[in-house]
Amino acid sequence: MFTRRRDFLGFTGMAAALAAGACSRAPGKRPNILFAISDDQTWLHAGAYGDPVVKTPAFDRVAQSGVRFTQAICSSPGCAPSRAAILTGRHPWQLEEAGTHASIFSRKHVVYPDLLAEAGYHVGLTGKGAGPANFEAGGWDRNPAGPAYQQRKAETPPGINNNDYAANFGDFLAKRPEGQPFAFWYGCHEPHRAYHPGIGLKSGKRLEDVIVPPFYPDTEEIRSDILDYYVEIEHFDAHLGRILNQIEQAGELDNTLIVATSDNGMPFPRAKATMFEYGIHLPLAIACPGRFRGGRVVEDLVSFTDYAPTILEAAGLTPPANMVGRSLISVLESNRQGRVEPARNHALSGRERHSHSRFDNLGYPARALRNHEYLYIRNFAPDRWPAGDPPEYHDIDAAPAKTLLMDLEKKDPSDRWAQMTFAKQPPELLYDIRNDPGCLTNLAESAEHAAVKKQLSAQLEAELTAHGDPRMLGKGDIWESYPRHSPMRPQLGGFAERGEYNPKYQ
Repeated sequence: MFTRRRDFLGFTGMAAALAAGACSRAPGKRPNILFAISDDQTWLHAGAYGDPVVKTPAFDRVAQSGVRFTQAICSSPGCAPSRAAILTGRHPWQLEEAGTHASIFSRKHVVYPDLLAEAGYHVGLTGKGAGPANFEAGGWDRNPAGPAYQQRKAETPPGINNNDYAANFGDFLAKRPEGQPFAFWYGCHEPHRAYHPGIGLKSGKRLEDVIVPPFYPDTEEIRSDILDYYVEIEHFDAHLGRILNQIEQAGELDNTLIVATSDNGMPFPRAKATMFEYGIHLPLAIACPGRFRGGRVVEDLVSFTDYAPTILEAAGLTPPANMVGRSLISVLESNRQGRVEPARNHALSGRERHSHSRFDNLGYPARALRNHEYLYIRNFAPDRWPAGDPPEYHDIDAAPAKTLLMDLEKKDPSDRWAQMTFAKQPPELLYDIRNDPGCLTNLAESAEHAAVKKQLSAQLEAELTAHGDPRMLGKGDIWESYPRHSPMRPQLGGFAERGEYNPKYQ
């Protein structure tokens, strides 16, 4: 049972004031909203991005009928803070407990589905919405992403969730009042682990076709693990395709804003839960066939805080003033390609706690600034192991790829592949993202790049300070006080594991 440190009596007045700012801006027929989010998918792994193995006809359809973004950067490389940023239009470091993993999501945070519902939208979700988080303790009677439609089950391959997402959407659509626009959150549980080992090979995919990321040894185990991951992406895509078909059959596809993306990078070592490129750079396609021209590719930097303002503006609402993201509607309606709006030249990301991987659930605090040329990362606790304490490294999901790298470390602690994944990191990291997307060469100590590092460091600090990030205000330890909503590893102990606030860090 959780101990609660504060009450939420101020929510009603705050929510009313913010909702008043989300007033209707435009008359006429309002578009439907479909927000489709996979669980753990790096940007490269969709057909529209050129992957030769994974088949994503539904995502590709959205990209072709709308805009494919090449530089979408999530607000955090972990699901709970990333999804909180999507819903609120604010960065995780502005959301207190909701900005970390598996803690309380306070009702005082205004989310775009609530604003749409107040404006007359039929709102719902299937699958994974906000979280993992304890939103009940925060004052919610449902997930912040909307009322759940999850009654149907389906026969699925072993290792894949059997929630019939498309049927659930059909149930939602059937309950829509006549003439009411809808806003639906399709939150697939895939390609989150665990996988059924070998399902990729059994599906007919070939090991030799896999493109192995440059930070892994090229082995059969790695290739097979990636094939399994591809099958799970295809499961997400198949349901997206069925949902799109249902909207089309209802005659409403042209008037539906479709956002297809993910929450954080692939569930592999040196990707998910890290600030590296494979952890924060995600797929994104947005379409509304009756409203803006498709077949375009846009290179502007997109922050996940931009999603809520985009959806609200599309619905004819003015985003609340506390949303720091910027609507993408002007980009979508510009009919231009490439770099459309020069001001969209960077995006921020950050993390605190991910899984319970250290004593007392201490996190690995980091922030990053990504522009078109570089990725700059600031690690606030470089004395900690970034992947969780050895020898388990629990901040990495259990996987054949992880097992292989741990075996390499056991055989040789200086193994280069294991070191890239498990070794402690310096306070600052800098990567030439155009030539080194695998983030193999740290340029932070390079004299040639000293000016770049200084400029990016100052820019990051200035923006985080303006956002009120506790890490910039000398109050960063507050993150270490937040408890988990569900125990994971009692052997690690501490206040967080007992569901209590840690007074040492308050």
